[in-house]
Amino acid sequence: MKLTSSAFKDHGNIPSEYTCQGKNVSPPLSWTSPPEGTKSLALIVDDPDAPDPKAPKMTWVHWVLYDLPSASRSLPRAAHDLPPGTKQGLNDWHKPEYGGPCPPVGRHRYFFKLYALDTSLPKLVHPTKQQLLDAMDGHILARAQLIGSYEKR
Repeated sequence: MKLTSSAFKDHGNIPSEYTCQGKNVSPPLSWTSPPEGTKSLALIVDDPDAPDPKAPKMTWVHWVLYDLPSASRSLPRAAHDLPPGTKQGLNDWHKPEYGGPCPPVGRHRYFFKLYALDTSLPKLVHPTKQQLLDAMDGHILARAQLIGSYEKR
């Protein structure tokens, strides 16, 4: 399984359109087929460089999606209409939505992590990243990762 974006290359710059200095909308994402036995997908976007990449103290969560249908292969730019059945968890602004990069200082890395799961997770309701990771434990069939970076100008 491979995760890509038409908006930026792996380890490339995230365009400002997808950040707090732009339209703050999610970038387009696409992925190759998950492995056989996949029942759902989950996506976590986070920043391990918060608040300062020279002295990181926490990982800031920007987006949590789960129960994406296993047949889905992409999310469009500004993904407000998610694939049927897809649910959102809480980001670190305590909102069930995408929150774009908005680093207070320096260039931060943003990890887009896609997981293929052998189950769906219908009992969760707006989970945090950690609650989703706990629920996924033992159910991950494959992972894919895309890294972008951003620095305010």
